[in-house]
Amino acid sequence: MEFALYIIGTLLVAVIVFLTAFFSMRMFIRNDERKRLLELKEHNKSVIAPVRLQAYERMAMFLERIEPNQLILRLNDGNTPNVELRQLLIASIRAEFEHNLSQQIYLSSDVWDKICNAKEEIIRIINVSSGKIAPDAPGIELVSAILEQTAGQSPIASAMEALKEEIRLIF
Repeated sequence: MEFALYIIGTLLVAVIVFLTAFFSMRMFIRNDERKRLLELKEHNKSVIAPVRLQAYERMAMFLERIEPNQLILRLNDGNTPNVELRQLLIASIRAEFEHNLSQQIYLSSDVWDKICNAKEEIIRIINVSSGKIAPDAPGIELVSAILEQTAGQSPIASAMEALKEEIRLIF
């Protein structure tokens, strides 16, 4: 009987030692995995940060390029009729947008929505301004109508401010 108690006691101690070693190793492995994951995240941040910053820069440039004043300076030669200038302005906005479409993966949904809304609002302003003028009227009349409509505040301003605010929060 005494021998059986000795064996049971020894087995109990062995089980306790085994469980202690097992859980210690398990904790060690988990901590090591967490450490590696954190190192990987830090490495990714250092790699992704410049790419993200470049995306913000590209979207700021996009917003500047579709600003009506900038768009008109680039595309209006003074002799283009209303309808052609309207098509040229809208095609330029859409081409710029498509060129920068992939940048949305680096921006928050809110900022991306504001950029899309600004683009759509500029296109709406161009269409409304063009609709108020005769189709064969000189492009300068369209330019005047667009500049009148955006004289108060361009829709670009709120999108640009949201972009700058997000950059401040992240960097």
